[in-house]
Formats: sequence, C-alpha cells, structure tokens
Amino acid sequence: MIYIVLIVVAFLIFRKITEPKVTHIDQATLETYLKDKKKYQFIDVRTSNEFNSHKLKGFKNMPLQTLNKHLDKLSKDQAIVLLCATGSRSMNAARVLKKAGFDNLINVKGGLSRMT
Repeated sequence: MIYIVLIVVAFLIFRKITEPKVTHIDQATLETYLKDKKKYQFIDVRTSNEFNSHKLKGFKNMPLQTLNKHLDKLSKDQAIVLLCATGSRSMNAARVLKKAGFDNLINVKGGLSRMT
C-alpha cells in the first residue's frame, strides 16, 4: 500500500515539475492583448469545424492534432496566446510548444466556455 502512495506522489510531483510555465489570462486581459498583434500570436487549437462555427477575431486556427505541422509558422520571438473550448487542449498545445522550444506561452483560462 505504501508503495502505491509513493508512486502516486512521485507521479504528481513529476507532472508538476514538467508542466510548462504558462501564464493564464481571462477574457478581459485577452481583449487588451488582442490590441497588440505585433507582440502576440493568437492560436486557436480547436478543430477546424469548431473554429469555423465560432471564430474569435484575430486568432488563427492550428488544431491541436496538427500543431506539430505548423511550428514553422510560429515565431519564438513573440508570445503565443492559446485558446480552445475549455482550456484543456490549449494546455496540451502549450506542452507541445514547450517541447519545441517555445517559452512565452499564454493560455486563455476556461477557453471559449468562459467568454460571454
């Protein structure tokens, strides 16, 4: 029993350590970021169908499933603002981008589900 507890604790610690450093912003902050397109890249990682049904002005669609194919279209010199429906896929996208050497990552907390 103690081994199981130790394994679970070790897993949780490892996951926290390997979690990419991501800034989380809300909708109000996003609105101010959208005014500075030179400083930020805005990426929506939802599927193409989701993106086409509800686009957010200023965002480019790079579905999470194909994000690795689009890395050459992103600049490491600009922060990347990530958006999805709930914030989960955008955090997975942050992991992909972190592994690819991108450091300045911003997640829209709660994704589109928190936007009014």
